[in-house]
Amino acid sequence: MDWLGWLVPWEFSPALLIAFALGITLFVRGQRVHKVSTSRKVLFWSGVVLIYLSMHTLLDYYAERMFFMHRIQHLVLHHLGPLVLMAAYPGSVMRAGMPLAWRSRLRRFNQTLTGRAIIAIMTNPIFVPALFVFLVIVWLIPSVQFYSMLDWRLYRIMNWSVVISGFMYWNLILDRRPAPPAAMTPGGRVISPIVTMAPQMVAGAIIAFTERDLYPLFDLCGRAIAMSAITDQAIGGLTMWIPAAMTEVAGLLIALRNVMRLSSKGRWGKGPPPAKRTPTPATG
Repeated sequence: MDWLGWLVPWEFSPALLIAFALGITLFVRGQRVHKVSTSRKVLFWSGVVLIYLSMHTLLDYYAERMFFMHRIQHLVLHHLGPLVLMAAYPGSVMRAGMPLAWRSRLRRFNQTLTGRAIIAIMTNPIFVPALFVFLVIVWLIPSVQFYSMLDWRLYRIMNWSVVISGFMYWNLILDRRPAPPAAMTPGGRVISPIVTMAPQMVAGAIIAFTERDLYPLFDLCGRAIAMSAITDQAIGGLTMWIPAAMTEVAGLLIALRNVMRLSSKGRWGKGPPPAKRTPTPATG
């Protein structure tokens, strides 16, 4: 098998390459300013590789012709890739990698009404989790799925939307700060994955156990692997049901660790009791 052939883009996207090149350049430049641990570097590069392989290789061909491959692709784009990459906490590093003029302009823009509105929307603790779930469910509606897989413009909107919402969501959940300045409370970051996980598991179970073909589009396009529609559909539903849920549990555990760290430092909840000071005898 020609393994290098898998790296050839099925549909070449200059915009995607520019986005990857810009993000990688900022992170590499930022490492010269910020000390970045080896674990954070591994997480960053792993996330980059996962997202790139899912969006810009031959895997995209199979995602267009097998339902279960399509669900694996979205598992990586929506859940695993953004979770791994955001666990590297790349924001401060990438900001440090910006030229000074860019940082100044970004700071000024963030202080404008438009900038504050965009930040408020992208960090809203209700809107972002709701959008995260909505973009899983809406693209699974059979009629929506039909047109989004046939129209290359809708197909790209679908993939970009799940990636961006994934970054927005895990940026909230993995925040290590107390609230404020964090947009979501530490307790909310632990509860949110449980709430967002439930409807996705239900949708996955419904798809897995439905005994009629919900997505005949994949037969219309020609399945890339010899497999019945019901088997393909069942595996795709199970992918949503179990691996996606496990990814959210991983995010929950990271959020729980952050809560415990904040609590141990007295920055959330009651925290540890203050240490008793032993009086020292006066000298003189």
